[in-house]
Amino acid sequence: MPKRILVTGGAGYIGSHTVKRLLERGYAVTVLDNMENGNPLPFDVDFVEADIGDTPKVREILEGREIDAVVHFAASAQVAESVRDPRKYYRNNVLAGMGLLDGLMDAGVDKIVFSSSCATYGVPDAIPIDEGETQVPINPYGWTKLFFERILRDYDAAYGLRSVSLRYFNAAGADEDGEIGEMHDPETHVIPILLEVALGKRPGFSVFGTDYDTRDGSCIRDYVHVTDLADAHIAALEYLFKGGRTDAFNLGTGDGISVLELVDAVERITGKKLKVAMEARRPGDPAVLVADNRKAREILGWVPEKSSLDNIVETAWKWHSRKV
Repeated sequence: MPKRILVTGGAGYIGSHTVKRLLERGYAVTVLDNMENGNPLPFDVDFVEADIGDTPKVREILEGREIDAVVHFAASAQVAESVRDPRKYYRNNVLAGMGLLDGLMDAGVDKIVFSSSCATYGVPDAIPIDEGETQVPINPYGWTKLFFERILRDYDAAYGLRSVSLRYFNAAGADEDGEIGEMHDPETHVIPILLEVALGKRPGFSVFGTDYDTRDGSCIRDYVHVTDLADAHIAALEYLFKGGRTDAFNLGTGDGISVLELVDAVERITGKKLKVAMEARRPGDPAVLVADNRKAREILGWVPEKSSLDNIVETAWKWHSRKV
């Protein structure tokens, strides 16, 4: 009998890719999503439309389907929106998340993998960023992720709920089959925005800051392919099933890509010349954010195999081109 995994937010960007990989690996999967930000899944899976804060419903799902572990993606996830509307973020990401944990406690489920973020670090003291870096977020979104990590550690100490918190850097790319991909409304991520320019859906692209102390003057970020992120969640589940203790891991490649390098890659792969404007820096943008991923490699055995710049852009372009 395969282990059954409950995936909250499984109709979202990273969640849907993880659901697909779990099914390919032979797991039984139940998806719980309120569809506020999700999209219909193009493959057969046990699906429940509900909110994670509905503890009785969560308990019913966990007990009725004999869930072995939970992968928790469901959250509001736009940094700028979290600044404008922090009430929404603390309600959805912390209070509703605690409702999910109440359901786990009631049903006796004792393993959870949590979708956290490098936003918990704020502005780092050192690059690359390792898991020992001081966590001082600079926006409400980052604080909600950090608070939930703290809650998980406390729940382990008090109730024996073992967890893995996965701190993503920049999720990017799309399913290599072109079946699922990245779609937000409004779109805020740089690669989909560049591809929308290439498709004629936007008039141009702005590079904010060309005078940073980097190799070409533009900001550098660590982009990791969404399928590699999905595989990391499975590695974290297997770590917990083998008795692994509560811990947190960075998910990034360890290599940075600049904004101007992204522009060049999109032009080269799409064959489109983009209209690009060079703008002043935005406040709060660090010059470089790159992960130290050694801990995930050593303990989880996770290697980001699909995260080359070309593969990220090619798979994203394949997905966005099919949407036209």
